[in-house]
Amino acid sequence: MSKSEADGQENVKKKPSGISSYYKIEEEGLKRLRPNCERCGPGYFMADHGDRYTCGHCGLTRYKQKEG
Repeated sequence: MSKSEADGQENVKKKPSGISSYYKIEEEGLKRLRPNCERCGPGYFMADHGDRYTCGHCGLTRYKQKEG
């Protein structure tokens, strides 16, 4: 019996971490999945907090538009 089976935990897939998780590869090239910061410029991605995007470098917060 392995340690994870003894603990009662299932094998859980890890989410990809790092900069590669901010891009999606498509036929025409790379697509950015998160917006860049308007103050800091390209290279600074904004964190997704559900109802808003926040820059970790300068603290800029941009609220998402509600549809409907």
